[in-house]
Amino acid sequence: MSNPSHKMVVITGATRGLGRALVDTFIAQGHTVAGCGRSTSHIASLQEKHREPHYFETVDVASDEDVRRWSAIVIERHGPPDLLLNNAAIINRNAPLWKVPPEEFSRVVDTNIKGVVNVIRHFLPGMAARGTGVIVNWSSGWGRSTSAEVAPYCATKWAIEGLTQALSQELPAPLAAIAVNPGVINTEMLQSCFGSGANSYPSPARWAQTAVPFLLRLGPSDNGKPMTAP
Repeated sequence: MSNPSHKMVVITGATRGLGRALVDTFIAQGHTVAGCGRSTSHIASLQEKHREPHYFETVDVASDEDVRRWSAIVIERHGPPDLLLNNAAIINRNAPLWKVPPEEFSRVVDTNIKGVVNVIRHFLPGMAARGTGVIVNWSSGWGRSTSAEVAPYCATKWAIEGLTQALSQELPAPLAAIAVNPGVINTEMLQSCFGSGANSYPSPARWAQTAVPFLLRLGPSDNGKPMTAP
């Protein structure tokens, strides 16, 4: 008989920062994780540490074809996820908006918005057919407020808030889509903006100890609510 407390969790951006901390913590608590990242070497080390049934693959979420291939393997091995975490994101180098090169702006949009949609496009149908599942799209404090020199990133996270609320209105019950602000954590991304000031914030590993139980409690009653992780 299957264990109802056991979850199949899919995490994008699994090799560093919040994603890596979530992978380690979910697995330590007995859940099965499938994850992806852009670095082949980081994916190899992750798969070396966490053997089957866990599965990790090199994927650029901005590529719909990459996501299609990866999702097909994950679903064939484990079925649709119980919890889908759209974590993969990048940030622009600090600069006024008019000084951000067009290629850099496009990379931020392609990963942070199109990447989320690509993942939803390929995992959601199976979740809907089964009739259960929670989709968490990571937002940010900068998805509900703004700061200078990170306008492209702010734009994408504000977009995630609207995208998620609209998706929540489209989902068949009892699925749920929730935009979650993870809070301020000392990641490489934060260091790129705050410099040494990032050291005053909690590490990803410490954050994940409270974030994982919070994520596991999310359900249909939370559909469409903008939330903040503890």
